[in-house]
Amino acid sequence: LYAQLREAWARGSFSATSAYALDEYVGLDGEHPELYRNVLRRELLGQTGLTEATLHTPDGLADDPHAAARAYDGAVHAAGVDLQILGLGSDGHIGFNEPGGSLVSRTRVEVLASSTKRDNSRYFGDDPDAVPSTCITQGLGTIMEAKVLLLMAFGSGKAEAVGQLVEGPISASWPCTIMQMHPNVYVLTDEEAARRLRFADLYRERWDGLS
Repeated sequence: LYAQLREAWARGSFSATSAYALDEYVGLDGEHPELYRNVLRRELLGQTGLTEATLHTPDGLADDPHAAARAYDGAVHAAGVDLQILGLGSDGHIGFNEPGGSLVSRTRVEVLASSTKRDNSRYFGDDPDAVPSTCITQGLGTIMEAKVLLLMAFGSGKAEAVGQLVEGPISASWPCTIMQMHPNVYVLTDEEAARRLRFADLYRERWDGLS
């Protein structure tokens, strides 16, 4: 995705804009390469029109992360989000909204599930204990305010979550399912991630019809 954004910027396909990150680890050193702000700096700054001033991320190093989360939620709401880009956790989380939370939650401090820490450990030397235990994340209610949602999920490990997202009942057990209530959603997967979809052929027909 980042490569596509860089190429699109180089082609002049979009103009300079601002970005609001979905989440940030709490307490991770400001110089750590996996701090999300640092990841986005490497991938996007100076290559997509984004600058330090127009790249907004939650303050995971704030003395009061709860107050920082509330302030960030207000900033996201005031700015208005045209396009919200999402990944998908194997347990159905989007952002860091883990199962069992409110489907209308706002930006807040969240505790990462052990499965999420295992999934993210590949960025921390394959050590789940090195992954921070808490984060600031946009809430599901915050995410749903965006005009368009674009979610990408790849690989067989995401198949159950994709099946629930698209065809399962709306439930806090699978936070991603709240996206069924949004009027403008795009879900992009590979064949492995889509293998549990009952109506995959219908979705292909729809996509071909819109192309």
